Amino acid sequence: MVTPFGHDVPLWEAGEDVKRAANITRYMQWLKREKGLNFQTRDDLWQWSVDHLEDFWASLWEYFHIQASSPYSAVLLERKMPGAKWFSGATLNYAEHVFRNATSSRPALLFRSERHAMVEVSWSELQQKVASIAQSLRAMGVQRGDRVVAYMPNIPETLMAFLACASMGATWSSCSPDFGTNSVIDRFKQIEPKVLFAVDGYQYGGKTFDRRPIIAELQQSLPTLEKTVLVPYLFADAQSAVEDLSNAVTWQELLKQPSEIVFEQVPFDHPLWVLYSSGTTGLPKAIVQGHGGILLEHLKSLTLDMDLKPQDRFFWFTTTGWMM
Repeated sequence: MVTPFGHDVPLWEAGEDVKRAANITRYMQWLKREKGLNFQTRDDLWQWSVDHLEDFWASLWEYFHIQASSPYSAVLLERKMPGAKWFSGATLNYAEHVFRNATSSRPALLFRSERHAMVEVSWSELQQKVASIAQSLRAMGVQRGDRVVAYMPNIPETLMAFLACASMGATWSSCSPDFGTNSVIDRFKQIEPKVLFAVDGYQYGGKTFDRRPIIAELQQSLPTLEKTVLVPYLFADAQSAVEDLSNAVTWQELLKQPSEIVFEQVPFDHPLWVLYSSGTTGLPKAIVQGHGGILLEHLKSLTLDMDLKPQDRFFWFTTTGWMM
């Protein structure tokens, strides 16, 4: 449908069958049944969520069955910004919720790139590798609250490294490998990382880009860095590249330690990751987001706004340098 600019006419509206089966409809039915709240439209629900912040977010906590090792004492202590503190007293772990509905009937991850055919990663493989990486990071001295950074593209290894950090309460941050040296240093140097995950290069539009020289520069420019993990992507011989770096190991070395996954219980606002502003006015500004807030926002956004269901597949075209 084509409409004149400025006319308030929807381009598309879901049919009644779609509306009845939508996740947000089920949530509204749950609110009516469990809380006595009867909303006729999505706009009514939205208005309630704005006017009754604490009740809305508490309902999401209950509706999505958030697993917390200790309960919260208050949803929101005080309505002020900055300084709002949500779900005080609660301890949980973001990564634990990623794996709680793992299944053998569907893959956890599908990956394909210019250089690689389609790869399926099962939930069991994902969990095993995340557990091994976390154990290796502990052996490197990484503890809860330490910063681990990645100079990596959107590949399975990046997700595995992030989930390993999240599982142990370390704080994650990433830049895309198309970033130049100074752009990466401007971001990572602010948060004093202990470990760097880095890809040896990438391919885009049929062209290959060797990133090994930049990795060496990053090592020299990040004084708090204690270890680098080199992930092979362009080059098969990762060992020789590691020998040219200081305090570096290959990705495969991290996977040699079989381990059971352990989910460190952290406060609701414990830093999950650090993102950055674009840096158009001075240095990029570091933005910290916590386990609990991101968990609730992901559940709300993906389930209620995007209507994702267990049988669906989700793809978002972006890099590791942007929050999408």
